[in-house]
Amino acid sequence: MNKHLRRLSAAAVALAVVAVANGVVLAGGRPHGRPVAGADCALVLGARVYADGEPSPVLRDRLDEALAVWKRGEVRRILVSGDHGAPGYDEPGAMRAYLVARGVPASAVFMDHAGFDTYSSVWRARHVFGAESVVVVTQRFHLPRAVWVARSLGMQAEGRAADRRWYRGIVWQELREVVSRTKAVVDVARGRAPHHAGPPIPLSGDGRSTNG
Repeated sequence: MNKHLRRLSAAAVALAVVAVANGVVLAGGRPHGRPVAGADCALVLGARVYADGEPSPVLRDRLDEALAVWKRGEVRRILVSGDHGAPGYDEPGAMRAYLVARGVPASAVFMDHAGFDTYSSVWRARHVFGAESVVVVTQRFHLPRAVWVARSLGMQAEGRAADRRWYRGIVWQELREVVSRTKAVVDVARGRAPHHAGPPIPLSGDGRSTNG
């Protein structure tokens, strides 16, 4: 087989792997059509926070949807998970402040400071915070992957789409998600554990214990 044919064969195999992985995630992350009764928490996945601490529109919509889920009594606790890898950038802190300012008790908001990607956020919800059932809150393009990972890690999971507007760059996000779904399948298959695990933080406790 010459070099050209080998490259074509490798490309065909790669495309097949991506297609299969995306099919698995999209099918496995599909809504079951029933709520998770008494879910341990709503898991709000992080997104950009501005320099003044204000959530970006994407994140604000996730928080507003989580607030609606909490007000409907679907959950009693909210786990906000995002990037706090640098002292001057704090997604979970901004998320918590937003929710508390709108009436959620500080004791009911748990912060995950090491939710550096979707897989890490979901893994930590399961293995650090002990969640066995979650309502995942994020935008529609992102939801199947997050829900699929949660189910693959042994949780009962349903999603709530936070789409409330047209988002700049949404087409790019949709395209990037094709690669991200493939990576999620690899992460689950190899049992990847995040670099930052940490001690258990039970959701049965007080969310203020996660301040920091």
